[in-house]
Amino acid sequence: MSAVAEARIDASSAEGRIPVLDIGPYLAGEPSAAAPLARAIARTCEDTGFLVVANHGVPQILPDRVFAVAAQFFARPEPDKLALKIGELNIGYLPFGGQTVRHSPVNKNTKPNFSESFYITRDRALDHPDIVNRKRLIGLNRWPADMPEFRTATMEYYAAMERMTTRLVPIVALALDLPADYFAAAFAEPNCAIRLIHYPPQPDPGDNEFGFAPHTDNNLITFLAQSALPGLEVRTAEGEWIRPPAVPGTFVVNTGAMLARYSNDRFRATPHRVINRNDASRYAIPFFLGPNHDCVVSCVPSCVGPDNPPKYEPTTYGDFTERLLTLNFAHRRGGGDGEYA
Repeated sequence: MSAVAEARIDASSAEGRIPVLDIGPYLAGEPSAAAPLARAIARTCEDTGFLVVANHGVPQILPDRVFAVAAQFFARPEPDKLALKIGELNIGYLPFGGQTVRHSPVNKNTKPNFSESFYITRDRALDHPDIVNRKRLIGLNRWPADMPEFRTATMEYYAAMERMTTRLVPIVALALDLPADYFAAAFAEPNCAIRLIHYPPQPDPGDNEFGFAPHTDNNLITFLAQSALPGLEVRTAEGEWIRPPAVPGTFVVNTGAMLARYSNDRFRATPHRVINRNDASRYAIPFFLGPNHDCVVSCVPSCVGPDNPPKYEPTTYGDFTERLLTLNFAHRRGGGDGEYA
């Protein structure tokens, strides 16, 4: 029996709420693969908002290299990391204490995440028009000068993930009972980001202490390469915390706020958290897929009606992102606590 089949049985016998889906036939272009995959995605997005995808076509060596350079970078002396400290555009190194999640729908988070991060976005040259014109939320990546393998590994991974994830956008449309090309313009040049995260051991966390506090993502969908150690927990609608199936070589996928807004909460953004109860450091390398910053995100026609009016006002992805950045990150808040939402 394959690892994927075994995982599906294990998940069914335990939680049964986070399915393992084989996306290989769809990516290979099999004509009959799209409809059943869309139905399966719709079912889980209406429940936990989490699933696991197998046979995705991304060579395992790519995430392995990113995990390796992430561990190497976070092990560097603090002054070396702080030389690449995050700025207004949320690119680069975020030290411990830099983020308190204030937009959680399920928990009033009062303490910073017990983790450090490094943000990487689309790599642009100095003469790129978006850089020259100082386009909002667009900036240059920050790279450790003496770690060339860091840039090489993360950019190869970024390119492979963007190719794979954007091919799944038509399936999201089909899952919402829309034409497959409905989101084509919004994702013609998507906003993608990699966040490298280091979670030190936290065997006995105190009250309201988390490696990553309960939160929802602000993008469309997130793809998380399976970490070597457990720690991710998903909140069900009933308020229970469950773990996704840990199948090597797969990606854990979850819904974000943009999908909730497009779908009028048919596909809600699912809260999740991380607590590293292991006796060793845990690393994560989530890849975030979102529409163009200038794209207007509004409820799609298939998810509204006379008895189901829109729950959200239209907004651009850029406006939504800027609000959350200011809400959650100390370096954008001038040291004040501000609102909690």
